Amino acid sequence: MKIFLDGQFVDEQDAKISVFDHGVLYGDGVFEGIRLYHGRIFRLDAHIERLFDSAKALMLTLPMTKPELVAACCATCRQNNLVDGYLRLVVTRGVGNLGLNPFTCKKPTVFIIAATIELYPKSVYEKGVDLVTAATVRNHPNAISPAIKSLNYLNNILARIEAVKAGTVEALMLNGEGFVAECTGDNIFVIRHGKLITPPVSAGALNGITRTVVLELADKVGLPAREANLTRYDVMTADECFLTGSAAEIVPVASLDGRTIGTGKPGGVTLQLIEEFRKLTRLEGTAI
Repeated sequence: MKIFLDGQFVDEQDAKISVFDHGVLYGDGVFEGIRLYHGRIFRLDAHIERLFDSAKALMLTLPMTKPELVAACCATCRQNNLVDGYLRLVVTRGVGNLGLNPFTCKKPTVFIIAATIELYPKSVYEKGVDLVTAATVRNHPNAISPAIKSLNYLNNILARIEAVKAGTVEALMLNGEGFVAECTGDNIFVIRHGKLITPPVSAGALNGITRTVVLELADKVGLPAREANLTRYDVMTADECFLTGSAAEIVPVASLDGRTIGTGKPGGVTLQLIEEFRKLTRLEGTAI
């Protein structure tokens, strides 16, 4: 595997960064997880735009322009002969001293990994995922904005540990007020009485790229959609429920905390959105 690292392609075993990089020391940096379908990178411009927004919020000046990052992502796919897969684009603060001051870091580190990915087993997409509610509360938006896709995922990891220990692969995260924020790695949607609802960013949800795509697809198929605060009760009593994410795509949910959602199987609206999403990925994207 070839890794893009600071303007060069290096072998996987040679792709190394300093132990003094603040991305390693403090999780100081930003990233994007991006999908590649049929030789085209899906919604690449939107991912790059969000990367720049996240970096701006952290006062992290990216060392490459948007067109340069687009070209680097495409080149990384070509270097690895990849036509379907997943890209991880990462920008760290760079090398500094052992203090917290980010301005001691003079040059950010940029690397891109292009590889295949299987986030969940096939059975999850066929039968739905069983969720548990994590005791770990989502970071408050006033503390760490959910709009910033940073390298510091400890909050999500703590909740994912709870999911794994409970024997499943995902956990629902609530915010400090008890409303649904998102899952540990995915946004969440519910369908009730023919309407699609997802938590707002203000509740602690990342404004996911796939989340945006699903809202667009809902409009296309005539499905009323809106953002609104949700409780666990709203999820448990929904007609259908699904998760979205760049790596996960669209994942049906079968249950929450032992309560069956709908029929306990992927619902008709969910399946329709999955089909529309797959059609879109076959048609849209930045050619590598």
